[in-house]
Amino acid sequence: MRLTIDTETDTYEQAIAAAQAAYGLRPGVPAVWLDAPAAAPRPGPQELAEDGLADGWSDQLLFRMIASLVPGARAVLRRITELGGAASYEDIQHHFADHPTNPIPPSKIGGTLTSVKAVQRRVGPEGASPLLQRDARARRYRIDDVLVAGLQRAFAPADICPDLLRGEPSWSAA
Repeated sequence: MRLTIDTETDTYEQAIAAAQAAYGLRPGVPAVWLDAPAAAPRPGPQELAEDGLADGWSDQLLFRMIASLVPGARAVLRRITELGGAASYEDIQHHFADHPTNPIPPSKIGGTLTSVKAVQRRVGPEGASPLLQRDARARRYRIDDVLVAGLQRAFAPADICPDLLRGEPSWSAA
């Protein structure tokens, strides 16, 4: 037996009734669940702005960027975003050295962030300066302020729908 329930259109009551009917426990499927709360639309990247922020970036492109990153690089980019767009190498290394969900050895942070540059070449705007700027002399990472705000907006649907992201197969909250 195969039972398909569309969580976008079927109500909870309809899903239960369909399962019961499939097992012969209840013959009818109600048209609507009268006490059901109004279903909020599932947020997604399509709701993000397409207009330019700076250097050819848009909220949608920033979402595509973070969705294409490996989980470790995404976590580091998120951390730098949370810190307002600037962080020292030491801050990032210390934060991720013993991180409970995304541990990254200090010697691997640089390699992890190499993927940000590679992904930007693939999905970012052509000719844009690096999203994540590294100042090796000052030992700091930096993201332009206007792009920090765009990344914050882009991370919002990623938090609600992590199944849209590479390497995040479940619906668990980030």
